[in-house]
Amino acid sequence: MAYLLLVIEPVEQRGQRTQEEGREAYRRMAQFADGLKARGVLRACESLTSLKDAARVTGADGNARIIDGPFAEAKEMIGGFFLIDCETHAEAVAIAAECPAAAWCTIEVRKVGPCYS
Repeated sequence: MAYLLLVIEPVEQRGQRTQEEGREAYRRMAQFADGLKARGVLRACESLTSLKDAARVTGADGNARIIDGPFAEAKEMIGGFFLIDCETHAEAVAIAAECPAAAWCTIEVRKVGPCYS
């Protein structure tokens, strides 16, 4: 089964780190990804840039509306993700608990599947 581990971090967090601290956090996350790959459970992973580079598209009334970031109301952002394959939800949660970012972020575990179930 596929599970998505979303790394949800406070918006201001990256700006509070030094360049060296940011690089160290990234190194630890890359090492975690390498470990998942070696275990044969990693499908994909990526780090995402900050909300200043983001855009939101909504079409609630049938017309596309585009809002460029940063978003003043945002308190959290998705900082990256890991797409993994494992047998159970419990295994996915256990893998999320191993993620170094769990020490400074929230790791949301979501099963991949159709939106109607």
